[in-house]
Amino acid sequence: DVVSLCWPRWSRTPDLARFSYVRMKYLFFSWLAVFVGSWIIYVQYSTYTELCRGKDCKKIICDKYKTGVIDGPACNSLCVTETLYFGKCLSTKPNNQMYLGIWDNLPGVVKCQMEQALHLDFGTELEPRKEIVLFDKPTRGTTVQKFKEMVYSLFKAKLGDQGNLSELVNLILTVADGDKDGQVSLGEAKSAWALLQLNEFLLMVILQDKEHTPKLMGFCGDLYVMESVEYTSLYGVSLPWVIELFIPSGFRRSMDQLFTPSWPRKAKIAIGLLEFVEDVFHGPYGNFLMCDTSAKNLGYNDKYDLKMVDMRKIVPETNLKELIKDRHCESDLDCVYGTDCRTSCDQSTMKCTSEVIQPNLAKACQLLKDYLLRGAPSEIREELEKQLYSCIALKVTANQMEMEHSLILNNLKTLLWKKISYTNDS
Repeated sequence: DVVSLCWPRWSRTPDLARFSYVRMKYLFFSWLAVFVGSWIIYVQYSTYTELCRGKDCKKIICDKYKTGVIDGPACNSLCVTETLYFGKCLSTKPNNQMYLGIWDNLPGVVKCQMEQALHLDFGTELEPRKEIVLFDKPTRGTTVQKFKEMVYSLFKAKLGDQGNLSELVNLILTVADGDKDGQVSLGEAKSAWALLQLNEFLLMVILQDKEHTPKLMGFCGDLYVMESVEYTSLYGVSLPWVIELFIPSGFRRSMDQLFTPSWPRKAKIAIGLLEFVEDVFHGPYGNFLMCDTSAKNLGYNDKYDLKMVDMRKIVPETNLKELIKDRHCESDLDCVYGTDCRTSCDQSTMKCTSEVIQPNLAKACQLLKDYLLRGAPSEIREELEKQLYSCIALKVTANQMEMEHSLILNNLKTLLWKKISYTNDS
């Protein structure tokens, strides 16, 4: 009887032990999930507060506007009626603020510079944004003629001694006259001068009539609003950077390829990029160099027309030569601007040379190679691959480079158009 009474209790012991083990395992993984989730939320919040400082940007701009220092077509909407407001934060660097925005019910992208923004260093006083640097030119009493001379000198330094710079100066004055009253006020001139230091703004003005350049909607100080683009990358889906850390690069590339449009639509987008390369190659005001040709800087609209999303690393060739020449170097790796503008290191002087190695077209073809070859129709795949590799091999120092450049670019466009010209995607 004693044995029979004790037997059921002894038989339940393994079950109790197994239950305790499962419960502990469940509690451990639940705690681990909460810990990892909390860490991700904390990192995302910290990153967001560091990168997304739209309130600081708006305060600085509106303080200047309300004291009469700056002016522009977006100022009243931003600072008074508040019909221009910031939406989703797109910033990737704290000093370059970028947001989806709405201006009088029209979507746009708001960009604001924060190079001299407030920062707090523990143990020191709060250092204010340096007033002497921000919107310091032109000074009170400057005439329109003097302002034109200032702008002309700036363009000569940035673009080189072009014969038609006076036309560009007049174009800038037209853009600077935000209220279209036929006169450029001191506040408008200060805003225009600050914006002209930015390559993207200058390029938008120069290429304002070109299809693949986003339109300038307005500005206030060095804040400006540009046309928004529905699809903001050639590839894939956008994921939080914390998740990106755990995705192998090979798997990420495969995943990107799954979320691209159909091949005829990719061909149309690619033609748009080739046309943009034409726009900036020896255009009306000199040659511009694309120093970051990553897919995240290119987008397209609902008609699959290419639109540039970020042009901040497209710089005038003359300007780049001044930036990089005489830079001290140990190897060619020290002679890079952005990610794609590379020159060579002169080992005799240990200084960077000023001539870039690859033209824009070669960099564009490198980006388009995998994009176009995946899913390409079998009847043109071999010829397309051959032309793309010829394009990638193009060098600035090659004999008759400009002739080869034009020939390769036109051959690629012709091949792609020929294949899609009778489809709905054309």
